[in-house]
Amino acid sequence: MKGCLLLLLLLLGTVSALYLENHVPHVGSPETQADLSQDAEGSGGQEGELALSGEVFESGREEAEDTHDDEGASDPDDLDDDVQCPKEEETVQLPGSPECKSCRYRLVGTPKKFKKAQRVCRKCYRGNLASIHSLKFNLQVQSLATRINEAQVWIGGFIRGWCLWRTYRWTDGSSWNFTYWARWQPTFGRGRCVALCTRGGHWRRAPCKRRLPFICSY
Repeated sequence: MKGCLLLLLLLLGTVSALYLENHVPHVGSPETQADLSQDAEGSGGQEGELALSGEVFESGREEAEDTHDDEGASDPDDLDDDVQCPKEEETVQLPGSPECKSCRYRLVGTPKKFKKAQRVCRKCYRGNLASIHSLKFNLQVQSLATRINEAQVWIGGFIRGWCLWRTYRWTDGSSWNFTYWARWQPTFGRGRCVALCTRGGHWRRAPCKRRLPFICSY
């Protein structure tokens, strides 16, 4: 939503600049010379508007770059095929969820970026980052996550698209039929991946290149 507002402000600023360029008389005309002294004080507002347009453009560019970083695969860590599986003492196992009693879940305490965490889940446990489909299981996962000294852990949620076309998905392809967002999330969050807070169990958007512990389902 924030990206949409920034884009709208940028477009309004551009239209205002084009209008001024096409409708303000040339400096050499008598009318312009006579009015220059009267308009000098008002010119500050126009400069402020153009400056605001520049700030909006810069802010929008920063968000676009953040999205590119989240979705890109140029980082050597993401491209490294030598995925090392965690040691047993670095993980904690959780029994199956109410939705899948045969499933198993494992908390990996070694912080990884979202993509690398998903690859560890696939290679080492033949699974995916965990998907959550009920409040009961969300509380189970949160209880498991409190065993490590970290504020957040990766779960398998990620975001595609923008604004009205934004969609939320799980890495295992299951239905997005439950959410437990923190206040003001996901509207005012930043990042394209979903992390679970170890205190309270609520979800927050986070940049995918942040290194966090993670939970695999298999």
